[in-house]
Amino acid sequence: MIFEIILLAVGFAMLVKGADWFVGGAVCIADRFHIPPIIIGLTIVAMGTSAPEAAVSITSAFQGAADITVGNIVGSNIMNVLVILGLSAAIVPLAVTKSTIKVDIPFLGAITVLLLILGFDGTISFFDGIILIACFAAYIGYLISRTIRYSAQVEEEEITTMTLSKAIPLLIVGMGLIILGSNFAVDAATEIAKILGMSERTIGLTIVALGTSLPELCTSAAAAIKGNADIAVGNIVGSNLFNILFVVGISSLIIPVPFAQAFIPDMIIAIVTTVFIFVVAKTKRNLPRWSGFVMLAGYVGYMFYLL
Repeated sequence: MIFEIILLAVGFAMLVKGADWFVGGAVCIADRFHIPPIIIGLTIVAMGTSAPEAAVSITSAFQGAADITVGNIVGSNIMNVLVILGLSAAIVPLAVTKSTIKVDIPFLGAITVLLLILGFDGTISFFDGIILIACFAAYIGYLISRTIRYSAQVEEEEITTMTLSKAIPLLIVGMGLIILGSNFAVDAATEIAKILGMSERTIGLTIVALGTSLPELCTSAAAAIKGNADIAVGNIVGSNLFNILFVVGISSLIIPVPFAQAFIPDMIIAIVTTVFIFVVAKTKRNLPRWSGFVMLAGYVGYMFYLL
């Protein structure tokens, strides 16, 4: 038990420091190349922090066990919004850009509905995967055009003192620490839970589910504390988009992905959470602290539903 507690502490220390370095490197790269921070959050940060979900789902598909893909993705997406975005907003109100309100959040809602429709027959097929990957490619194209328009409007001046030679290694090492730290934390917490007599099902619904979302949690919280709301919001919206379009899309191109009818209520909850952040952001132009507490309370209710 003592060794596991030490390993847990080391894992969390790596997560915190890794998130700090990762966000710092990402902000510097955005500044140097005149890329909107929200775009960095929607792409580099989102894809980096979604690495655990992608690894689990795509590896499972190659091993012929794609049945865990939908549960992994839907559960992670719900946790991303209700817990991670909720906690970030509870720490400090998160400003939301106009483009995120007008395009990114509605697009997330639309592709969540699309996934529900595609899975209604019980399977995400090869053809369904092509649709998802095509939507992913179209969205990346849109982000590129958005970046080009933004760069043309920004004055050619440096707004950071960090050099690229320092920022890029910081980004890579930070991401490595986040992934390694999350593995340490999950393994140690799982062993402690077993020692304390928790069931495998409870461990799976709590520790393992939170474990694959730890990169998003630490990165978004660090971004919120540093005042980089665009990266915090972009990380969650981008991660959820990446999970559905790329991870489920690629998995279904490898092997048909089963979509159990039991996931329909979870999909509806995922849609409702997206509608909630859209309505709040649309009316308030930010995610105020009270909305963060509402999201956290919503996840507690969701856990009671699961259990």
